[in-house]
Amino acid sequence: MAENDSPVAPDTQDATHTYRLQEQVGYILRKAQQRHVAIFSSQISELTPPQFAALAKLGDLGECSQNHLGQLVAMDAATVKGVVDRLKLRGMVAVAEDTEDRRRIIVSLTQVGRETLARLTPIAGKITRDTLQPLTNRESQTLIRLLTKIG
Repeated sequence: MAENDSPVAPDTQDATHTYRLQEQVGYILRKAQQRHVAIFSSQISELTPPQFAALAKLGDLGECSQNHLGQLVAMDAATVKGVVDRLKLRGMVAVAEDTEDRRRIIVSLTQVGRETLARLTPIAGKITRDTLQPLTNRESQTLIRLLTKIG
């Protein structure tokens, strides 16, 4: 598709243009997210995407506060608490009070969490490739760059 053939942002459209849901960024992003989640669920059934994201980020960091973890993986405080609680019940993370600030909860991976992450990380890479499969390598790189820019 040529650059000038792409849908036009609503504020720059001709006044006679009708609103078309299928051209709206939120709708397109939601459909892409649904595709990704369906692919994820077909290949990783033991964790949800938010649970995997929390494990992956803890794998990068080692440990961090629960609230900071939520910020890093784009979850609000209530959602990250639920994710951490479910991972804790499954023995994948440990939680402890911060020794300097007892209001803060520190989250870290357990051995089970590290093993689960090590086993699932290659599958997660395949899920990303499968999600992007309709695109060329260059298109995939452009999409990631543009989504990162607006995210």
